[in-house]
Amino acid sequence: MTDFKLDEFLPYQLAVAASRVSRAFSAHYIEKFGISTPEWRVVAHLSQEGSVSVREIHRRVDMDKSKVSRAAGRLEAAGYISKSENRSDRRLVELQLTDKGREMIDQLAPVARGFEQELLAHLGEDGATFRGALDDLLNAMAAKH
Repeated sequence: MTDFKLDEFLPYQLAVAASRVSRAFSAHYIEKFGISTPEWRVVAHLSQEGSVSVREIHRRVDMDKSKVSRAAGRLEAAGYISKSENRSDRRLVELQLTDKGREMIDQLAPVARGFEQELLAHLGEDGATFRGALDDLLNAMAAKH
């Protein structure tokens, strides 16, 4: 036996927390719009940008390119996004929200903000400190890769 305790290992705790939080929030977009977590991440990212390549979404949301591409295909079929060829690099596909996709985000954004407030309420006075530490950790990990 070892004195290593998985339940106290920070990377494990972060993975479990992320999974549980994601699963709890996913109930909102699955129920109302029938989209998956990868699809939500694509749509949410596109709501922040105008037109974005699959490569850029892959980099920003930390999903495999193939998963981003499959999610984009399903979103396009459902009418939430449209695809176009990048004018400067024809190998890249640009994604953008359709009016239907923007309507979905307009409905989900207040739900997302409310969910975030619930999470922060669980942290109480430590919420701001936690956010700062999490930002520091994410920046440190991004710098390594």
